Amino acid sequence: MNPSPQKIEDLSLTGNNADGGSLTVEQALANLESADLGLRFYAAWWLGRFRIGEPAAVRGLIAALEDEADRTPEGGYPLRRNAARALGKLGDRQAVSPLIGCLDCSDFYVREAAAQSLEMLGDPVCIPALIKLLQVGLQGEQLISQPDLSQPYDAILEALGTLRATEFIPLVKPFLEHPIELVQYAAARAMYQLTQEPVYGERLVQALGGEKLQLRRAVLADLGAIGYLPAADAIAETLAENSLKLISLKGLLEHQVNHTATSTLSAGAVKVMNLMDSLL
Repeated sequence: MNPSPQKIEDLSLTGNNADGGSLTVEQALANLESADLGLRFYAAWWLGRFRIGEPAAVRGLIAALEDEADRTPEGGYPLRRNAARALGKLGDRQAVSPLIGCLDCSDFYVREAAAQSLEMLGDPVCIPALIKLLQVGLQGEQLISQPDLSQPYDAILEALGTLRATEFIPLVKPFLEHPIELVQYAAARAMYQLTQEPVYGERLVQALGGEKLQLRRAVLADLGAIGYLPAADAIAETLAENSLKLISLKGLLEHQVNHTATSTLSAGAVKVMNLMDSLL
């Protein structure tokens, strides 16, 4: 199980220099309703990539969540996936209810994209729907005996952590023992956000020493997302691309700045900035 397309995109610095081509907003909106499925697919991605949050874009992407034309041989919905991902980036809470509806879609990747976007939109109204999916892998407050891979548990857990769903800690904690490492890391990330207990942050720090580059990349994103300052040195020393380490450290820095009452930089923030300088 590899990091999701959304996590990979979030970990990439190359997008900062991405060329939007000659496509205009008007063309993208028109293409979203085109008979050409390729144009529709690209338009949904483009609107999200360039954060085109005008009302017509939001309406068009919400409508695309119900598309039936763009199907893979396996029954997936590529346009719906792109539309769901884009709506999270646009920040318009009109999309919350339609995205909650996407959590019932038969396409695993639509459900994953919807969970990720609901996390970005930050409306706790989606928590019960996310918990319903999480419980597919549980029997009571324990993982089911036969490991379940039918749901995007990593995306669900990350969303619950960001949404501060503290009342559901007993349902999140069992996923620390899930057989899929990415799910374990997502559970550790969520548990840290829900409890602020360092043991969960340290579990992620230990994972930075893992053998698989893709997993180390995912953990860098997790540590940046939770702003776990004690991980700063380990992040800087991780065997991964400097660009990804910089993004992770940027998350730590932002957390320090946002949680400092005064205008003076904390010692932690200064340390992180020095580590970032060393990687440039």
